[in-house]
Amino acid sequence: MIQFRDQLGLPIQIAGWSSLVARQAHNLKAVGSNPTPATTSKSTTSVGSAPPVDTPPRGMYDKSMTTAARSSGCDRSPINVRSGSAVVPIYQCFMGGILRYQVVFYRNGQRIRRSFTKLDAAKREAKLAADRIQLGLATTLDLRPHEREAYQSAVKILESTGIPLVSAVEEYVKCRGLLSGNPLLSAIDDYVQRNRGVRTGARVPDIVTEFLASKKQDGASDRYLYQLRSDLIRFGESYPIPILHVKSDQIDQWLRAKQMAPRTRNTVLTSIRTFFSWAKAQSYLPKNEQTEAEAVAKVKVGDTETDIFTPDQMKKIFENSKPRFIPFLALGAFAGLRAAEIGRLDWNAINLERGFIEIRAGQAKTASRRIVPVSDNLKAWLLPHVSTGRVVPNPEIYKKITPLARKLGFEWANNGLRHSYISYRIALVKSADQVALEAGNSATIIFKHYRELATEKQAEEWFNIRPSTE
Repeated sequence: MIQFRDQLGLPIQIAGWSSLVARQAHNLKAVGSNPTPATTSKSTTSVGSAPPVDTPPRGMYDKSMTTAARSSGCDRSPINVRSGSAVVPIYQCFMGGILRYQVVFYRNGQRIRRSFTKLDAAKREAKLAADRIQLGLATTLDLRPHEREAYQSAVKILESTGIPLVSAVEEYVKCRGLLSGNPLLSAIDDYVQRNRGVRTGARVPDIVTEFLASKKQDGASDRYLYQLRSDLIRFGESYPIPILHVKSDQIDQWLRAKQMAPRTRNTVLTSIRTFFSWAKAQSYLPKNEQTEAEAVAKVKVGDTETDIFTPDQMKKIFENSKPRFIPFLALGAFAGLRAAEIGRLDWNAINLERGFIEIRAGQAKTASRRIVPVSDNLKAWLLPHVSTGRVVPNPEIYKKITPLARKLGFEWANNGLRHSYISYRIALVKSADQVALEAGNSATIIFKHYRELATEKQAEEWFNIRPSTE
């Protein structure tokens, strides 16, 4: 008995060679091809549009055919025949100088390769094989009925997303692994609730630029803007990623890597906290959660010694200073202005007749306007120098003054002019609140760092330092 197969691969028993059908089948097989049965379905072909891959068992592609085809002298770009998601390639190969069309697919776990001399015949065979694969009829061992039904349902569910079934399964398994077995849907629900309304994807450097522009528009002082710009631009350059991805441990590590002094580190952290709070208000971060910057703790700053000048030291400094240094020294020692505030001060802000100095919000460190009284000795030092424009044209002038102390036999106290003013002023007026308003500081700081550093007698001597009448 000779065994042949019909269109669906089912065996047909032929009783002998005398049958005309048997002879025809035998003759067809002898030339290396199978019968190409007629089909009522429409053939769909795509030339060079899909990747050159074979069709393995279970409807998957076998990429190994590409290399084999190339090594045998076949065209690298196959003709792909599709039926639904199933693809069967036709390779154009030269064998003994004759162009042949090879159809390659899988059946019953084995790779089948069929050769044709006519492209139309190869397309019909490829379409038939693709139809069988799509319908789950290409193999009788691959899927059980319920498995086939589950597979087809999964493909249908994914149809609107355009995501291949394998990709979807791989992503799902990976997510479950990251969630340590917790339900994926629960995690997604939690994420959606936490980030509802959040503007995702915004990078730190871009938000920093927007934040600085907003602060400038809101009227922040130049000094404050300079501080924010210095701190946050460096931070943004280190983390050019979405702000939602920045974690508290990264902020802490960045601060530690800078090896800043404790007080400076806390100042920079304050800038970062301010930035994150603003980003939260602008919906770049979840509004119902603490920001990552708030989770970073400030470092402890130990009590530091507050160094001040004695009245005798201050007299020597004035006596040995050049005239152009006098306004800077006087405003620091007898009005308690910060060096940066003096550098931004105009003569029109000093009212010697009414006896006060106006520190405008844009000039103050705290961005708050304040009034500082002009003492009699301060007026005496300033009168010979009254002019227009900036009181001190060069804000870096203090760098030229500080070496003077060493020449006079003592060290220049750190921030000594302002510290001296506050210490002597509180000894004289006995009110931390009053001095805090005049100095642009808090009463708590005044009381903690400056109280009882000088006596009332020393304070009277300090505010009686005047220019020589000779």
